[in-house]
Amino acid sequence: MIQNYRKQFNEEFSQEKYNQMKSLLIEKSGLEPGFRLSESPIFLTQEFKEKLVSASESIIDQIKNLPEGALEKSIPENCKVPNDTKQPHFFTIDFGICKSENGKIEPQLIELQAFPSLYAFQNVYEDTFCEVYPFLNVLKNKISHEDYQKHLYELIVGNENPENVILLEIYPEKQKTAIDFALTEKLLGIKTVCLTKVKKEGKKLFYENNGFLTEIKKIYNRVIFDELDKIPDLKTEFNFREEVDVEWVTHPNWFFKISKYLLPLLQHEFVPKSYFLHEFPENESLENFVLKPLFSFAGSGVNLNPTREITDAINDKENYILQRKVNYEPIFEDTNGEFSRAEIRLLYIWKENEERPVLLQNLSRMTKAAMVNVDFNKKDAIWIGSSHAFFG
Repeated sequence: MIQNYRKQFNEEFSQEKYNQMKSLLIEKSGLEPGFRLSESPIFLTQEFKEKLVSASESIIDQIKNLPEGALEKSIPENCKVPNDTKQPHFFTIDFGICKSENGKIEPQLIELQAFPSLYAFQNVYEDTFCEVYPFLNVLKNKISHEDYQKHLYELIVGNENPENVILLEIYPEKQKTAIDFALTEKLLGIKTVCLTKVKKEGKKLFYENNGFLTEIKKIYNRVIFDELDKIPDLKTEFNFREEVDVEWVTHPNWFFKISKYLLPLLQHEFVPKSYFLHEFPENESLENFVLKPLFSFAGSGVNLNPTREITDAINDKENYILQRKVNYEPIFEDTNGEFSRAEIRLLYIWKENEERPVLLQNLSRMTKAAMVNVDFNKKDAIWIGSSHAFFG
């Protein structure tokens, strides 16, 4: 979309530089990324960024104006966690990069979450692109390293001692996002702790820290709560449903409240029409819609071509939505003259008592397949996987 930067990047690109990128990230984190890194960033215009931000701000306004309690039904009864907060601490919003009917390249909302994404990794990833390709420095995020660290520190650690704050995950060393956990530890001085290692005494939680039991006062939560029931023989002392003396960042209930559940409630030119499955109108054509389960992660359970037979067989129709299809436009040219599609995720944080969230960073994902998932691409494809957007 910005031909001069695309041309320069493709001319400078080499497999050696791609390997250098990966080596630098391993050096900075101590871990190899558990997901595929795209060889290339994506380049987008300031005009496109303005569309992204305008749509996001409208969506934030609509969420803020919802009647009190409007999102409570989104939380499954068996997943309700005590001591909810008035707003989420994280807000991430995904847009497909599409071509409209009038031929313009425009964003289209795919989904949104109040769940932390790769906030630590993505900033380091951007830096690494700029180290290997110095011409990218003019396009870097305008938030300085110091301010970026300060924003996340104030949100996650706040006034607590870092040793009383943990990043909580289930079997963190097995997660694809483990590199982000390692970089978060370096950025904030907190430890990553597996849920199975958390100790509980009365209403207080503890973890073993250098041989001593240390109280947990704040949890930076990376556990997807509704997935715990799918783990066989999981043994923990602490159950999310119990009331404990701990502050959540972000509270687990918001994973459900800011989710696909919201999509049918939103209106904007860059928000494709969505319906709950049980409310799908007779005058709409199923072939124009994608079927999505409300509570799934990383695209699992999505059906790009639902049929009446498939939808009729679903018993819990209230737990699915139908979202109007959008066409990701292949506009990101690789060095073979082929083109990738992409989507972009805006990474906001929402501090306590602040009226609006702050846009900190972005991540993008590239694909040559119909879905933005590396598994659906040919094994020898390039310009696919996790990436970053530069605006110029």
